[in-house]
Amino acid sequence: LDVPGLDIAAGEEFLQEVFQVLLEEGVRKGTDVTQKVCDWKEPQELRELLDLELRNDGEGQERLLQRCRDVLRLSVRTGHPRFFNQLFSGLDHHALAGRFLTETLNTTPYTYEVAPVLLLMEEQVLAKLRELVGWSSGDGIFAPGGSMSNMLAMNVARFQRFPESRSRGNWDLPRLGLFASQESHYSILKGAALLGIGTDNVHLVRTDERGKMIPEELEKEIQRVKAEGSEPLFVCATSGTTVLGSFDPLDAIADVCARHGLWLHVDAAWGGSALLSPQLRHLLAGIHRADSVTWNPHKLLMVGLQCSAFLLRDSSGLLQRCHGMGATYLFQRDKFYDVSLDTGDKSPQCGRRADGLKLWILWKAVGTRGLARRVERAFAATRYLLEQVKRREGFQLVMEPEFLNLCFWFIPPSLRGQHSSPEFWDKLGKVAPAIKEKMMRRGSMMVGYQPHGSRVNFFRQIITNPAVTRRDLDFFLDEIQELGRDL
Repeated sequence: LDVPGLDIAAGEEFLQEVFQVLLEEGVRKGTDVTQKVCDWKEPQELRELLDLELRNDGEGQERLLQRCRDVLRLSVRTGHPRFFNQLFSGLDHHALAGRFLTETLNTTPYTYEVAPVLLLMEEQVLAKLRELVGWSSGDGIFAPGGSMSNMLAMNVARFQRFPESRSRGNWDLPRLGLFASQESHYSILKGAALLGIGTDNVHLVRTDERGKMIPEELEKEIQRVKAEGSEPLFVCATSGTTVLGSFDPLDAIADVCARHGLWLHVDAAWGGSALLSPQLRHLLAGIHRADSVTWNPHKLLMVGLQCSAFLLRDSSGLLQRCHGMGATYLFQRDKFYDVSLDTGDKSPQCGRRADGLKLWILWKAVGTRGLARRVERAFAATRYLLEQVKRREGFQLVMEPEFLNLCFWFIPPSLRGQHSSPEFWDKLGKVAPAIKEKMMRRGSMMVGYQPHGSRVNFFRQIITNPAVTRRDLDFFLDEIQELGRDL
């Protein structure tokens, strides 16, 4: 015990080598359009290549460095300009620097004493996000993803109406009713299950042909649930649905909630970043009337996973009262500083990632206008691709996109001219999966597909990466045509 149990000099030498690997393989090659998006391997082949077994004795530095290279080389390059598979993509160097900092600091922002800088940054970022929503005050916390942010909203709404639920659980509560659209995120159902409310008590409200909640149908559902003896509690509107990118009419939904005294939550995990753009913020008109909001900057703002803000209009300490347990080994009241800065008890978690730092650094680097330009550029790129889809033979839109979700079918030559019979749609539903397999085995690009309601599989193309150029978008359509030509 007289000497350290770590070889610090060797460790620093190893880190310097790892940083070079990260820069070359992860950053440069990971964003280089001439590289593959993925080097596809079957699971068993990949297991053998990686040599995943954990042994009694450690390995030397060179072997470990090669393993680091293998991790980067054999993983999907989500920063690649031709990765369109998820609602996140791209690599921002400033945000990545923030992620390096949080990993190096290895602390959690639950008390000011262990994370003074990070807590003040989180406070500032949350205040700025609330300002964009339209609130001059309020509260908030960063959560591990939009699903958890939505669940926090449900829990806070229940506590606000029934404070006794915190100590006594659901036993003495009436049967609660939650409302969300048919296009809402599945985390609403998951949250109802997790909180003991029950998935049967989530009432999915009809949507129009564009996937927007119909306020009149919400009113009918609330009245029906009341007549059945349940207690309506919570409405989740969506600003940017996962598949179609639809925005619910928030003002009209807020009117319904006000009439019935219901908590209005807006899941703006995907579409919230449109608030940064003067050209696009009208999509979320009425969001200032919400009681709570979910917003994921790790999506459209390219902050990096994970960065999900749960924002609360209430400024009375509701979040603290709902979740706080006052553990005396963390949240002592007789500390020598302002203990209101010990915000960790607002969260159901104890340890949390300091997700506000990377967004703070990115915001400092490019400013609000720079973030707005990023959103507007993604929108412009989607408009360009939309026009190309309309012009090209074999491409058919599912619907005109409202935001960044471009949904379309590719009809191969063998199916063109056929009538829209059940057999036609059955064959068309197999086209997207077949093209997806070909592109992944080739490593040329990645794009998602899914069925939706009565619609068979179609592609859902998402652009969030500012590195994407017109050439990449043209390539995207060319590649689908080529890979689907012989189907």
